[in-house]
Amino acid sequence: MRSDSITTHIFERIKSGGHENIYIVGDFIDLGEYHAVRRALLRLEESGKIQKIMRGVFYYPKYSYLLDEFESPSPDKVAETLARKFGWTIAPCGDTALNQLGLSTQVPAKWSYISDGPYHKFKIETAVIEFKHRSNREISGISKRTALVIQAIKAIGERNITEKHIDIMRRRLSDDEKKCILDEAKRAPMWVYGIIKKCV
Repeated sequence: MRSDSITTHIFERIKSGGHENIYIVGDFIDLGEYHAVRRALLRLEESGKIQKIMRGVFYYPKYSYLLDEFESPSPDKVAETLARKFGWTIAPCGDTALNQLGLSTQVPAKWSYISDGPYHKFKIETAVIEFKHRSNREISGISKRTALVIQAIKAIGERNITEKHIDIMRRRLSDDEKKCILDEAKRAPMWVYGIIKKCV
């Protein structure tokens, strides 16, 4: 495929994916060999059609007429894309897990994730994304939703869990998610699993 054709096909795919998605070279490897795809993405960046978040990571920016500027990419989407890029399994932890599960309305100052990869910290515009290494046992073989619930409960702490927390989690989880979490979380610490049983 010619270079201009690769560029066109890549941008068409990006547009069809909307403004929420974030991309890496590997997402387009079916359209051409690695270096051709990388050059095409750089051409799209130079033309202003996409923006580079960091080396090898791009997004399709959405313009906010209210703010009179392009909107920043979602830190959580960036984290998921970095995990895909490096082949890591991740799950939100700490304040990030609490925010995503509706247990806190405060936007995290630092977006934190447990990961089976090495420790890494990235600065993306005004956001800091941190990956904390954990053993595979904590995140492998379970769904992202189960990992999120486990990490949120750990972030609150055994002695700080209230009926309000349990009620929020109960309302946030679908019946199917509850069944899945109850089964997958059996390897979690006993006190965490005890709270999960109250949530379902």
